[in-house]
Amino acid sequence: MGAEPPHRPDPPPRPQTLMLTFLGNYVVRRDIAVFSGSFIEVFGRLGVGEHAIRSTLGRMARRGLLARHRRGRRMYFGLTARSERILLDGEARVWRRGAVNADWDGRWTVLAFSMPESWQRQRHDLRSRLVWAGFGPLGNGIWIAPSRVDVGEVIAPGGQDHGLGGRVKVFHGTAEEPTDVGRMIRDAFDLEALAGGYRAFLERWDRPDPIPGAPDDLARFLWMMTEWLSLVRVDPRLPVEHLPSGWPAFRAQEVLHGLRLRYEVSARAIAEEVIEYVHVGCPAVTPPG
Repeated sequence: MGAEPPHRPDPPPRPQTLMLTFLGNYVVRRDIAVFSGSFIEVFGRLGVGEHAIRSTLGRMARRGLLARHRRGRRMYFGLTARSERILLDGEARVWRRGAVNADWDGRWTVLAFSMPESWQRQRHDLRSRLVWAGFGPLGNGIWIAPSRVDVGEVIAPGGQDHGLGGRVKVFHGTAEEPTDVGRMIRDAFDLEALAGGYRAFLERWDRPDPIPGAPDDLARFLWMMTEWLSLVRVDPRLPVEHLPSGWPAFRAQEVLHGLRLRYEVSARAIAEEVIEYVHVGCPAVTPPG
């Protein structure tokens, strides 16, 4: 590396994204609910205030992402089937699939949809789910994603298709001549924005002492994993042979794995010390492939 850029004391990620990172690392698969005061203590390490945490817990409960469990005068929050599914998918994206697609089979998933103009909310929701699933728009309601994508959850989240089933068509196949695959990728995906996200991650974390103001490894680990998950959430894992040379996701993923080894054990020990929880039942969820 050349001269180290100056550290910018940027604010930490939003409370809800931090919350999902915390739940994905310390709650998922454990069938526990965490005391509200423990959330306040953990996120206080990152400068998130009590009011913001309580508001986030309430909002996530109303959206079906957290379940309330009262024990006497204390309130505990655990996962729902929906949040468990989201967290397991995020885990698979980070640690099993990764950000670098070096084994693409040359196939694409093509999805086309048509909706009435009055369906603005349904169109917005579908587009958000398509981005999460790795699709990019080619125009006129046509979206593409590299490799074969199971679009069941995209079309019918939670098993409810909201009338979309008859308005969506899905195809799988290869691009044929005279298609310019590189140009198609540049048209459908914002490569500069994707690369910029990884460069920002490297600027913050590819240094001897990332986040020097953080109080401990739990704060660093939660911040790092939240930032990384925000990147892979919008990264469609485009095939490396069609990406610009020096694609920053390569180095960023190396840094992530190195810092995981540096922070994870200490962070978990701190988390186990400060988390107060009770055991609860949780609906069975099938992990994503």
